Amino acid sequence: MAYDADFGEWVREHFHALGRLEIKRMFGGAGVYAAGVMFALLDEGIVWLKGDEALSEAFVEAGSRQFTYPTKDGRTMSMGYWPLPETALDDPDQAVAWARRSLDVAVKKASGKKR
Repeated sequence: MAYDADFGEWVREHFHALGRLEIKRMFGGAGVYAAGVMFALLDEGIVWLKGDEALSEAFVEAGSRQFTYPTKDGRTMSMGYWPLPETALDDPDQAVAWARRSLDVAVKKASGKKR
């Protein structure tokens, strides 16, 4: 994973309608937080949004592919993150609509965790 601070600023501007975002570096990339909940990852110029089963179907319909990475033993692992659909890259309103759905997934998941 790789994080570029200029890309982080673009994300803040593109998702401005969500309110204050925190971007925290992690594993070479970064996590994007709203209201204390991580709903996106930034890696090599891609915004990866958190998805559940229902939202994942919408991502597939929009042409997105699930986040995968290779392991040391040669396997491929996947995570519940999907790239922001290309049609939303130039449309902040559409991007925010996707991000709100992703944030809803993240909030639901976080509320089910034990503290």
